[in-house]
Amino acid sequence: MTAHYAVFGHPVSHSLSPRIHAAFAKQAGIAMEYVAIDASSLDFASAVSAFATVGGRGANVTLPHKERALALCSELSARARRAGAVNTLTRVGLAWHGDNTDGEGLVRDLTGRHGQDLRARRVLLLGAGGAARGVAPALLDAGIQELWIVNRTPEKADALADALGEPDRVHTRYLDDLPNLGNYDMIVNATSAGRGDGALKLPFRLAEARALAVDLSYGEAAIPFLAWAKAAGCEPRIDGLGMLVEQAAESFALWHGHRPETDEVYAELRAHADALHTAD
Repeated sequence: MTAHYAVFGHPVSHSLSPRIHAAFAKQAGIAMEYVAIDASSLDFASAVSAFATVGGRGANVTLPHKERALALCSELSARARRAGAVNTLTRVGLAWHGDNTDGEGLVRDLTGRHGQDLRARRVLLLGAGGAARGVAPALLDAGIQELWIVNRTPEKADALADALGEPDRVHTRYLDDLPNLGNYDMIVNATSAGRGDGALKLPFRLAEARALAVDLSYGEAAIPFLAWAKAAGCEPRIDGLGMLVEQAAESFALWHGHRPETDEVYAELRAHADALHTAD
């Protein structure tokens, strides 16, 4: 029988997840259907429920629903609980089990594919929403020295810092503080700037010479931040395409008990990266 999986988001029509999971399924010899389901914030819970009713066995969750998905789960993995956000749903009996593979995907991409050593880095994290929540715990576990969280809404930055529970390593500042923050050897953009919300105005002095710059978006949405990073002298500059593939592989492994090879899928997507629109 064909297994049913999906990605939920809003918007989600440009999502690469169906394409990625189709490649993984072919590689593993698994018959599965994976579709993109657009659901507004108001419709998200009912859309996930309807998907379960027609036999949905697993789903990925993308913007803007990662924090909202937490409430739909009867059980959470340790990393989802720590993040306070869910990007992977697995149907277990009549309930959803929630996990978060974003952080694992990011660290695998940065350390494995790009050969970056994250240990002892002073990291600036821009954003405190679902994407930031997904990667922050994994960055701490990878051995960074400090994590400074900056967000448009101060309360969300403070809430994320409190959830991480490491006050000696995790600090919050606000957008007005950016000109006075000093510099960092790794800057991660987890905001929606570049997706139509208006670009952040960042001082060049935030970046140390040859600082690692990472945007969790890819394609057109990553252009504004990575252009700033280039002008600021950051090197290397990495978008979120590799993270997308690696987090998808982690989700696939949760559902099917087998982690697929990712290099060929990543290379095929990278060859057409200029034409991509972020929807994951």
